[in-house]
Formats: sequence, C-alpha cells, structure tokens
Amino acid sequence: MGAAETLTDPSSLCESNYMGNGDLSDTDMVITVRNTLASVQNGECYRYDELVKTMQATKNSDLEAQLVTALKALSSSVAYLDIIHHEKLLSLVFRMSLWDLKPHVMDALVGLLISLAVTTGKYLDPCLNMLVRHFLPPDWVIRRLSQHRVVKQKMEVLSHVHEALLKICILFPRAPSRILDMLPKINKKGQVVEIFVENLLKLENSLMGQDDGSKIFMMVMERLRDMDLEIDWDGIPQDDSSRGLFDMELEDAVEDNTMKEGDEFQVGSLTSDGNVIFESLDKLMVLSFDHLESCKLAGRLDQVFEKLFEAFEHYIMDIHKTKVSQFLMFYACSLDPENCGVKFAIKLMDIFLFSNKLPTRMSAMAYLASYLARGKFLHVSYVASILKRLVDECADHCRTCSDDINSKAHQIFYSGCQAIMYVLCFRMRSILAVPRFRSELIPLESILMHRLNPLKECLPWVVAEFLKQAKAGGLFVVSDSFIFDKLLESELSRGSKKLDAFFPFDPCLLKSSNSFISGNFIYWSMVRPTYDEDDEEDVEIIVNVDEESDEEEEGDVDHVMDKMSITPKHYFMNEMEREKLLKMPSVIRPSISPQSL
Repeated sequence: MGAAETLTDPSSLCESNYMGNGDLSDTDMVITVRNTLASVQNGECYRYDELVKTMQATKNSDLEAQLVTALKALSSSVAYLDIIHHEKLLSLVFRMSLWDLKPHVMDALVGLLISLAVTTGKYLDPCLNMLVRHFLPPDWVIRRLSQHRVVKQKMEVLSHVHEALLKICILFPRAPSRILDMLPKINKKGQVVEIFVENLLKLENSLMGQDDGSKIFMMVMERLRDMDLEIDWDGIPQDDSSRGLFDMELEDAVEDNTMKEGDEFQVGSLTSDGNVIFESLDKLMVLSFDHLESCKLAGRLDQVFEKLFEAFEHYIMDIHKTKVSQFLMFYACSLDPENCGVKFAIKLMDIFLFSNKLPTRMSAMAYLASYLARGKFLHVSYVASILKRLVDECADHCRTCSDDINSKAHQIFYSGCQAIMYVLCFRMRSILAVPRFRSELIPLESILMHRLNPLKECLPWVVAEFLKQAKAGGLFVVSDSFIFDKLLESELSRGSKKLDAFFPFDPCLLKSSNSFISGNFIYWSMVRPTYDEDDEEDVEIIVNVDEESDEEEEGDVDHVMDKMSITPKHYFMNEMEREKLLKMPSVIRPSISPQSL
C-alpha cells in the first residue's frame, strides 16, 4: 500500500503498525501523525494509542527507531496538539528523562521540547521545568560518577539541556526569567550540589547572564554560604587562649614543619558529614574561581563583579561565621586589581561611612581592614590612600564627638581605629618608607591619645603588635610608659566589650581553593615588622611601592619562608608586664570568627 493511500485511507493505518512503517517518508510520517492527532477529537483512538505506546518505549532498544521517528514527527506537528485531548501524550513527553536516552534520541526529544516551548508559548513552562529538572541528576548517576561512561553521559545530557535552554531563550525572550523561577531549592549535599552549581554557572555564562546574572550569583552565593555554615568548624582543634592571632597563624604549622604555603589546615575531628561538606565546598569554590577566570578571558569580569558584589553584600558580608565563601570576592579582585580591586575597597568604605545599619558598617570595616592587609596585589599607594581617609574620618570624629565617652556610642570610631592599626601591622614598613605616606599618618597619634581611648577598646593583640611596630618605626614620639600603660589598661579594663576579632580574609582553610588564593595573599610570616631590622632571615613582601618612595623598591623574593614560621619576638619592659600581657584573651584558630554582631 502506497503512502498516498495511507494518507487518504485512515482505516488502513488501523491494520498495521504505522509508526514502524519504514516505507513512509519523513513528510508522509508528519502528515500521518497530524491525522492521528486530529482523529482523537472524532473519537478514533487506535492510532493515537499506538503513538502513546511508542512514546512509552524509552527503555526499549527495539523500538528506539520508532521513538525517534515519532518525536521528530511531533516536532513538526505541535500546532495540532491539544492540551485536553492529548493530555496523556504531553504528560509522557514532559516526564521523559534524558538520562534514559541515547544521544540521537536526546536530539529528537530536545527538538520537540524547543518546538513545544516556542511555537505558541502555552507549553513554555512545562518544557522549561522538564529541562531544568535535569540539573539534579538521579541517584544512580551520582553513585556511578566514578565511571567514565557515566561522566560522559552526564556531559551529553547537560550539554543537550543547555543547548535547548539557550535556543528557547533566543526565540522566546520571556524564557530567562521563567527559568530562574523554576530552579529547585535543594537540601542535598555532595556531588548533587556540585552539579547544580555547575549548571547555574553555565547559565550565568550564557545569554541569561546578561540580564539575570545577579539572580544567578545570588543563588550560587546563597548555596556557598549555606554549605560554609554547615561545616562544624568547632571540630578544628582550638588554640591556647594565651596567644593572639599573629602568633597563632605562625605557630599553627610549627607542629608540622612539612606544611608549605597554600597547604590545607588540618580538619582534625570533623564528622564524616562535615568532611563531605568540606570537600564539596572546596570543589564548588574551585568551580566558581574557574568561572571568574573565564569571565576575565571573555572581557566581562567588570560586569560580573558588580553582580557578585551584590550577592556578597546580600548573603555574606553580615554573616561573621563564614570562613571560605567570601574569598570569591578576594579572587575576583586579584584578577583585576586596578578595577575590581579598587572598586571593592571603595564599596566597603562607602558602606562603612553611609550605611544606616551599625552591624553592617562594622562588618564592612572588618572586611576592608582584612582586605587591605592581605591583598598582595594592592598597590601600597592605594592602601595608603585608604588609610589616610580612615585617619581623617577618625580625626573628625575626635573633634566633633560629645562629652559622652560611653564606648557603645562610638563603636564605628573604634572599628575604624582598629582597622588602621591592623592594616599597619602588615604594611607599616612599606608605608613608612614613603615620607608622604608617613606624614599622612601624623594625626593618628592624637587619635589614639584621645579621651575616647581607642587602645582600651580595640583587640589587645592588635594594639600590642601595632604599638611595638610604631615604636620601632618611629611613627610616634612617645615614651615607653605611654605604650605599656595603655596596653596594661586595655588588659585590666572591666565591663567594656572588646571589638569582635573578625578578620574575614584570614588564611583560607580549603586546600584546592587556597591554591587559587595563596599567590596573591600576604601571610603573616611574609611580613617583616619594623622591629626586625637586624633579623635578616625574616622577609617582608613590600608590594608595589610607590614611585615617590625615597627608598629603593624591594622586590618579592623568589621563595619565602613557610607561611607559618617564626613567631615575632615581642618586647616587654619587665617580666611582670609580660605575664600580664600574655593573659590577654585571644581568638581561636584563624578564620574561626566569634558571634556575629
């Protein structure tokens, strides 16, 4: 029987399996499927039932050819589909899984989904939902990801998904916003989350990133934050309370002298779940770092940075318990110091000066201080300019403050003073090497001697290290009694709440993530304090010294000492003062922050 007879005599189709009829051309098959769809409304269901049966054969290799034929024919017959009369057929299509199909069958199904989504728009949502569902692989895929065959299949599936989403977004402008609304909320851990975030970043790198990149970064940052907070950091061994952060950062690896710069901190007694999250978070950070690198290569890092900062400000900045996720901002800045690196500091300074929320202002200052201290890629002249602005703001506060010396009324002032001292602990030698930068710090002496007494309110170990370097570097003309009287007063004070020991860019605790960070990061062991003039073994990295410096610029050494090596030798006037100072409370291991403001 010829094709013409098949089309003009529907009864002939009821007598044979027309889906398996190899004599029909593609055009004839399309016409036949259209007739089949139309016949349902007339109560003729035999051919329709045969079509439905073919669509159910996704795992039957014998019917694979018929399935591909049916999918292709339906792609050209979308206008003939009716959501009521063909509900069973449409339901089967939207329940299909690309994970069950071979590549050529995937091609046919994706073609149908694209046609369904863009022809009239009424099937847009179910098509997008079906595709987005593949961002979360089935359990059997997760269990077998160690197999090369399954990894290849994962790449095939997700490639088809993103190709389909891109085409739909191009042909239907409303699609991108709908996709974001359909992205699932996930409570799972491990590789499921990794694959989900990987897909989010692919979306950001596509057409969707142009208009909806902020929302995508919000989702990525939210998931990183949640995983960061899930880790039981209390499982990491805690340090003795008689040491400050500078000593701890140096001494942490003394017990293991094989530890090199960029190595991972020991996670000690983390639970098995904790270790899973720890490893998964490390992989997600690496995925995100790689994405930022690709954005730089594509010339869109500046655009991405604005979206990333928005997500950081919304999800990370005010959460003092995150240890790793904030390093996305640090790494983005390191990729483009002169643009993103400068913008980050400016944005933090603006938040500190103009936000109407006290905790947010103090968090911004903590980030700014840690960033200026640790960013090896920052030009010393830029660090000096930020310090000058902070010194001027603190000096203005001293001139205009009321007679109320209640410490709670001056928390912003104290956080600014602590930030200045903390940054100078890392940068004092390079700052004082330039006469202009040194002169810009002159008001600092009167600020610290003001009746508001910032030395009393700031962290004792920051104050101690700062004053020691200030004395050795000749920053102030003060007596020894002034320095140590203030230190002792700080230690012996009663009833005043010290500022939080929150320095968010303390050394990164994840090994793979830290490999991206360490080359642009200043560890305490790399700093040569002003009091180490005669200790030739200590090395300070003086980064990008200004051209106006009266001293010859010191270059980075090819190989520095371990990132945790020799502890600075603090000078004390007598044994009694030494014992009192060593009793000062200190923070726990680096990056283990106290309670949030």
